[in-house]
Amino acid sequence: MTRRHVLLLLFTFCIATTFHRDCAAQAKGTNHDLPVIVCFGDSLTAGHGAASGHAYPDYLQHDLDSQGYQYHVVNKGIDGNTTKDGVDRLKDVLALHPQIVVVEFGGNDGLRGLPIAITRQNLDQIVSTLLKAGIKVVLAGITLPPNYGPDYIQQFNDTYSLLARKYKVPSIPFLLKNVYGVPGSMQEDGIHATEKGNEQVARNVFQALKPVLRK
Repeated sequence: MTRRHVLLLLFTFCIATTFHRDCAAQAKGTNHDLPVIVCFGDSLTAGHGAASGHAYPDYLQHDLDSQGYQYHVVNKGIDGNTTKDGVDRLKDVLALHPQIVVVEFGGNDGLRGLPIAITRQNLDQIVSTLLKAGIKVVLAGITLPPNYGPDYIQQFNDTYSLLARKYKVPSIPFLLKNVYGVPGSMQEDGIHATEKGNEQVARNVFQALKPVLRK
């Protein structure tokens, strides 16, 4: 083999290696170049008790991908968060410059028996702040066990419908629809969804998201 052939082979190898490296780098960053959907909430969003990668935002990403919607889903759920914690964390969500935010808060407020007025005020601030930033919002509701009394529960439930009407945003009246009470879909604590349940939660969220999604 002549020196010219050797140099040609080395040149070809370098070009191929560079191309492969650049393609790999592009593939690695592709997902993060897509418009962002933030799932913003408490343990129901975080996926408490489920294996890593099996929270509802993980399944939502799969559903979006399989239906041809190109978005990057970010899970911003934290166990134990109240609506006040949500207000305090708004800056972290805004820093991601999301196109859509699914807001899921209030369950921990209700379980602690916090005043409905405070919960509504905090949720109102979360939704209004996101909308003012030009972000689309989907509001996810939750309810409470019957031992909290019908009056408190009714006022609590009304919080989500009132805010959805006020700001004209899509809403999910009950995030755990077709999950709560379904065998194998709830964990033993009766509060958090199993992996199977989180798949259904993702479908509930996906349906609510459809009006604001773009292919």
